[in-house]
Amino acid sequence: MKGVIAILVVVLLALLGLNSVFVVGEGQSALLLQFGRIVHADYPPGLHVKLPVIQQVLHFDKRILSLDAQPERYFTSEKKSVNVDFYVKWRIADNADYYRATGGDQLQAEQRLTPIVKDALRFEFNARTLQELISGGRKDITQRVRQQTDASARKNLGIAVVDVRIKRIDLPDEVSESVYKRMKAERLQLANELRYTGQEAAEKIKADADRQGQVLRADAERDAAKVRGEGDAQAAAIYAQSYSQDPEFFAFYRSLAAYRKAFEGGNGVLIMKPDSEFLHYFGNPDAAKH
Repeated sequence: MKGVIAILVVVLLALLGLNSVFVVGEGQSALLLQFGRIVHADYPPGLHVKLPVIQQVLHFDKRILSLDAQPERYFTSEKKSVNVDFYVKWRIADNADYYRATGGDQLQAEQRLTPIVKDALRFEFNARTLQELISGGRKDITQRVRQQTDASARKNLGIAVVDVRIKRIDLPDEVSESVYKRMKAERLQLANELRYTGQEAAEKIKADADRQGQVLRADAERDAAKVRGEGDAQAAAIYAQSYSQDPEFFAFYRSLAAYRKAFEGGNGVLIMKPDSEFLHYFGNPDAAKH
């Protein structure tokens, strides 16, 4: 009988010994309770000791957790509705506050965190136009929402909001149609402006080319007139020099040129007196020989 009691005592002591130590794993923290009252709020990873039976240990995940919420409909400052799909990255910041607010239940924590994030998103969307959302206002929205929700969640839930991201913004059909029409009108206006600018540039180029052409033609005509004048002057000088050297030969040469000009067609008829000055070299061979 004493042996059985001894064995029972040993077993009881072993159980009490095992119940007096606990292990906190990597990525975890622990909260120590005694009769429902918090004794120690944050145990780091490792082996720790507690009072057996009367003290209980709650383990919490210290890693970053994800909250993937259902899409929510919000209204812009113009009262146009948009469907927003978002997610939240969060972690436990204070074990004691987290336990008091949620009882250590992750599902309850996410249920309480979700409306805080949605309210912050609703405020940001209500303060912006649809055009601002489309043109790239998401980053500014998520930064402001994270700051607001982090402050509120830390105070009320013991939770730190690490990040808030908008996955998608869907527009209702009527809003999508109006956006498409506005974008089409903007692109058409831009195309018309580019077309007008191109036409204006083309007219300037054409006018400049016409002006340069007129200048080139005027310069060419001026140079041609100058060359013709110089040629005529040189010809006159040659004629004068030839005439001064042999006036009779020069007169004969001029008569031949006149004959060539008069008879070059081959079909012309000239009616003249035999003693006409034009036929001087036809009727006076001696003059021709001279």
